Amino acid sequence: MNNLDISRRMLVISRESASLGPFWSVSRSNSWQLEIASTGQEALERLQSGITPDLVFVDLLPGDADSMPVLRWLHKMRPELKIILLSESADNQQLVEAVRFGAHDSLLKPCQHQQLQELLNRHLNMRNSNHDTEVVCDEIEQINEELFFVAASPTIRKLRARAELLAQVNAPVLIVGESGSGKEIVARLIHKLSVRSGSRILKANCATLPSELLDIELFGCEHDVVSGAARTKRGKFELCHGGTILLDELTEMPASLQAKLLHVLQDSQFFRSGSETTTEIDVRILAASNVDVERAVAEKKLREDLYYRLSAFTIHVPPLRQRKEEIPLLLAHFMNQISKHYGLPPRMLSPAVLEACQHHSWPGNLRELENFVKRYLVMGDESLAASELEPEANFSSGQKNALSHGYSPKKFTAAEFPSLKSLVRTAKGQTERSAIAGALQRTQWNRKAAARLLGISYRALLYKVQEYHMTPPATYAPHLAPGLRMKGNGQGE
Repeated sequence: MNNLDISRRMLVISRESASLGPFWSVSRSNSWQLEIASTGQEALERLQSGITPDLVFVDLLPGDADSMPVLRWLHKMRPELKIILLSESADNQQLVEAVRFGAHDSLLKPCQHQQLQELLNRHLNMRNSNHDTEVVCDEIEQINEELFFVAASPTIRKLRARAELLAQVNAPVLIVGESGSGKEIVARLIHKLSVRSGSRILKANCATLPSELLDIELFGCEHDVVSGAARTKRGKFELCHGGTILLDELTEMPASLQAKLLHVLQDSQFFRSGSETTTEIDVRILAASNVDVERAVAEKKLREDLYYRLSAFTIHVPPLRQRKEEIPLLLAHFMNQISKHYGLPPRMLSPAVLEACQHHSWPGNLRELENFVKRYLVMGDESLAASELEPEANFSSGQKNALSHGYSPKKFTAAEFPSLKSLVRTAKGQTERSAIAGALQRTQWNRKAAARLLGISYRALLYKVQEYHMTPPATYAPHLAPGLRMKGNGQGE
């Protein structure tokens, strides 16, 4: 049984009476009020008379000059209205224009009862405003084996709806946000929801390679860079023909390649390095940046014409500190995924750790949160976890009072004063040793498993064990394979 609010009202602007069947059916089954307007003028008159619909459906008929003015008026005068587009094709140029005027979602015609019901549930049957932080299973959406899109806040649910709408528009999208906020996840979500999902999506980081090598990675070449021998190498644009390419850290792309990219956007073709013939491609371009893109344009780091080509549709991914209601779900999700990956039982997060997580600013966003969960899973030390998130917790109350009352630190002589580098090295070493000890204890001194858990090579772990003079407890040593037991000096082989 549907549980849509019986006080809901929807307005459909359409000249095709044949398209209205599903709307009448859904409105009757949910006891909704359905308003029909055959022209834009009629719809505007109804809205001006005081009717406030929860959803407005605008039918984008081919060649209909009436739809765009209606959308512009709605966007300007009633920006709070949710507008859903009805279109016969995802490639409709009118659909592209409509998205620019703030359309929230779209529905392909002819729509079925079930499709319409699902859309209504998505937009209107979500939750009351005081239940927006509830954790439900449909808030976690799997993108691939490793990536998930988590939407447990109103902001991210709106972002998801916009991503789904833009997925149907075959146009470039610029995704901006802080480092680690989830820009790549949004890009891969757009690809997954698009008609290109059957083809591949490839990512290219514009900041990791010098200009010549980045040119080859993106567009390929006709000759081997080292030997000069004739050898055709296809770039990522060719490899994802029919699919999507994500250009990460766009503002770091060299100027010469920005010009080449602009040519691709304009003509869907390019020259391989060393070739005199053009290569035709069909690739959707998504670009991402963690810096102020407009400032990059002003500083001449990014071509203005390229920026305007890419920024017609822009998605801003907010930092985690602006959507803290998602933290409990994200913590549980990361704990579940990471524990499965390492074959370890998940750890419960105490109220104290949860509270520390809620108050932390998370400058590294999702990436920092994931790494925190990984360390907590390995080490299981709540006091260490809390102090990691809130550095002030390392001070005693007396120290805090002293600091707040203008406490002056001890004065050192030049010979006694420790260098900042030595302090950093000491802190780093202590943290590193604690992490290694936790991983070894967690895996009962199975050092190959501990190396995997820490994300380092087995050889690197052996080096660190030797560096920190670490030896296994007596309970573990007898069970180690002969070749892995400690030698007389206490070091590992």
